[in-house]
Amino acid sequence: MRPHTVHAVMAVKHIDRAKSRLADMLSPEQRERLVLAMFADTVVAATAVPEVLSLTVVTPDPLVAARAAALGAHVIDEPAGAPDPLNSALAAGAADVRDRHGPAHLLALQADLPALRPAELADLLTVAPHGVRSVVVDHTGTGTAALLVRDTAAELAPRFGADSARAHRAAGAHALTGHWPGLRCDVDTPADLDAVRRIGVGTHTAATLRAFGLPAHSGDPVRTVC
Repeated sequence: MRPHTVHAVMAVKHIDRAKSRLADMLSPEQRERLVLAMFADTVVAATAVPEVLSLTVVTPDPLVAARAAALGAHVIDEPAGAPDPLNSALAAGAADVRDRHGPAHLLALQADLPALRPAELADLLTVAPHGVRSVVVDHTGTGTAALLVRDTAAELAPRFGADSARAHRAAGAHALTGHWPGLRCDVDTPADLDAVRRIGVGTHTAATLRAFGLPAHSGDPVRTVC
């Protein structure tokens, strides 16, 4: 195993239930399109990093599954009936990775990071210490943008959800302090959407926002993966 490599996992729920806090500015159909676009930009950015050896997407949604497969990800179904669907899905994805690839370092990544730059993720993988679990706290200071396990024997043990940054730190995760604005900025609210537009979003999100009559960026150029 090369020293900084990982296998990444994302979990995406049914897109018709996503981004309800954007309901004041986007219709249900627009929110679904935006979720798919942000997901696509996240996948494109993550898989552009050579150290990311594979990406597994766990989802019950056929549209997400089709988009993920088209972008080269491995797709598995979300476990049925789990009381904690998000964390159960991530754990299932991590188990599937190790079933297919053997002992591996693991990266759980949010699926709505449209301003993510490959260089940010590459830097994270370079600086994260080995032998421990690390967490990237999101731009709100309470959520988790990414969870990294640099131990091939340790479980992923995801604790995503409300106040997940505190939960991950309480479970022993080391909080990383790098300057990664795109990595830290997931999108749940109109303010979040404004923030990623200022950073610069990927091409899928940019095209989708323009189709809605919204500017794709505010003061900065649209991000590319180059």
